[in-house]
Amino acid sequence: MIKQLFKITLLLVCGAASFMPVCAQQSVDSLSFQQVIAQVIQTHPSVKEAQEALNGAAAKIELARSAYLPTVDFNASYTRLGPVSKVDFPGLGTFQFNPYDNYKAGVDINQTIYDFKKTAKAVEVENKRKELTAISIDKVKQSLSMTVVNNYYALVYLQSAIDIKNEELRNLQSHLESIEKKNSTGSATKYEILSTKVKISTIESQKYDLEAAISNQLSILNTLLGQPEDTPHRVINTLNMESIETQNSNVAYAIEHREEIKLAKEQTELESLNYSAIKTANNPSINAFASAGFKNGYSPEQNSLKGNFLVGVGVKVPLYDAKKNKNNLLISKSSVVSSQLETEIVRRNIVNEVVEAQSGIESSKKKVAQFEMQLTHALQAYELAKTSYKSGVITNLDLLDSETAVSESRLQLLKSQLDQQVSILKLKIAIGNHIY
Repeated sequence: MIKQLFKITLLLVCGAASFMPVCAQQSVDSLSFQQVIAQVIQTHPSVKEAQEALNGAAAKIELARSAYLPTVDFNASYTRLGPVSKVDFPGLGTFQFNPYDNYKAGVDINQTIYDFKKTAKAVEVENKRKELTAISIDKVKQSLSMTVVNNYYALVYLQSAIDIKNEELRNLQSHLESIEKKNSTGSATKYEILSTKVKISTIESQKYDLEAAISNQLSILNTLLGQPEDTPHRVINTLNMESIETQNSNVAYAIEHREEIKLAKEQTELESLNYSAIKTANNPSINAFASAGFKNGYSPEQNSLKGNFLVGVGVKVPLYDAKKNKNNLLISKSSVVSSQLETEIVRRNIVNEVVEAQSGIESSKKKVAQFEMQLTHALQAYELAKTSYKSGVITNLDLLDSETAVSESRLQLLKSQLDQQVSILKLKIAIGNHIY
């Protein structure tokens, strides 16, 4: 019966610790974890910047494809010549080969007929860059999710810790008033009063540190939400211990699904495509050109404007580029090797993150069980201390120590529960699952 009573007491105490922030918040501003993370993902400038980069990538693809299209230009010019060539024929007069004033206006068209895959390779490179940009959006969101996890649950702990400290202060103040009344009747000593005041001062000092820490975390939260740094908030303490297995297959799953490894592999493919594109830089190109318009200078009426046209086909074959293409190939090949090494670095980092998150879950589970038992023992000791104090068996200081042990056990249990929650979310992120 006593054991059941303590279990019920334990549940009530733990429930109060997690429920107090929710109750106190209903009348003000309460934010759940999903609300915070959804708002951050929707409004944070980092996400918008990454999405805008995707628009730029699409435009770059169209820019590369524009090489398939013709270019059309309108040209007009006026030229004054002097002297002009003339020939005198006796008896026939003087013949002028060019007018002094020359006018020309027309439209020029140039079209690439075939460039031996130079344009096709450039389009492939830009398509790959767009794929990279799309993956980077998810990477930005995952990074923000991890920041929200750390910030949110730090706030949960700090809020609950302050609530517990406030409860300690109320109990100590009530105890001080009781001791002072006993002192006035001679049934308590000055030492008991002073020891209680020392306890109150210690708890107040701890509360000040917690308030400073929560102020910093609220500033971070408001920065994430895009609100003024001093906007007050209170987050909801929701412990949702979802089951997730800690197993070796998580590493393989993470390497397949993490955005970082996808980006690294895509970067290697991009560098390889870029290498292929550079190899085509000195390929020949076949172009068609045409021009039509009006100009003067035609005999015999040199000052009259006449219609004219020009149509042709040209071939351009680079012969020597001062070793530019050779050096560009060497640079590109080095980039391919570097990106392959970066992929291996990312893979190793992912393995470490998964192992660390799994270890955190296992450790926090053990701590939760340990601190649940510790809180049970602390509650039992406190009940015995109250009885012993009333009987005069123990001193005031012993009772205060017993009460403090209950509060510390509640805090440690809460912290271990939050650590377990954070470790679960970290493992989800580490293996590539989206929590947003």
